[in-house]
Amino acid sequence: MSEAAQDLPLSEDALLSGRIRLRQPIRGYRVAIDPVLLAAAVPATAGDSVLDIGCGVGAASLCLAARVEDCRIIGLDAQRALVRLANDNAALNDLGHRVEAIAGDLLRPPPRLAPGSFAHVMANPPFLERGAATVPLDAGKAAANVEGDADLAAWLDFALAMLRPKGSLTIIHRADRMEHLLAGLAGRAGEIVIFPLWAGAGKPAKRLILRARKGVATPTRLSPGLVLHEADGRFTAAADAVLRDAAALVL
Repeated sequence: MSEAAQDLPLSEDALLSGRIRLRQPIRGYRVAIDPVLLAAAVPATAGDSVLDIGCGVGAASLCLAARVEDCRIIGLDAQRALVRLANDNAALNDLGHRVEAIAGDLLRPPPRLAPGSFAHVMANPPFLERGAATVPLDAGKAAANVEGDADLAAWLDFALAMLRPKGSLTIIHRADRMEHLLAGLAGRAGEIVIFPLWAGAGKPAKRLILRARKGVATPTRLSPGLVLHEADGRFTAAADAVLRDAAALVL
């Protein structure tokens, strides 16, 4: 999204059954369920420090802060207009003392982000490889959906650099990028859990959540995952518990 996006009209939407109020541009990328599911999978506890890479308007950061009391979250995003909205949203939800967004490029991170200083890192990177996808005309959607100069490998490099030893990385991505995720973590992280997000019973998983711990050697595990929708399109009870009631996802 261009810097002029701050002048676009905004909507005010609700997450977690209204526990989180979220202002976001009416046009361009719009928050859906991915950041809520991502936040539910982060194993943070009270007092932990968390980095939210590509925080956007702050949806995942705020959902995590609502679920885990006293954790502190810093969001990083390259789009200054979104960073301003993320900080406004933190204030709107009385979470400005625990949630802060800063502008910066993960290829040239701000000096205040010290390597090895976070207990947890979470990320919702662009899903599509540059050159292998049609780039949306809207600049905001393009930045959210298609990799830029920082490809998936760069996101993983930065995430691992920011983590303290044995800290956790939680990432949501397309299921068809799983091999790239695993390749980027090989030899550097373990205790990897692959958590499929099944579109419905008997249907393929288009999304997955991956969680790993820096510098450990525990083998990879495939989780049963979460079925999102009933046959009639409604969310399953298990999905509803996460999306509406702020339940944690047990990976």
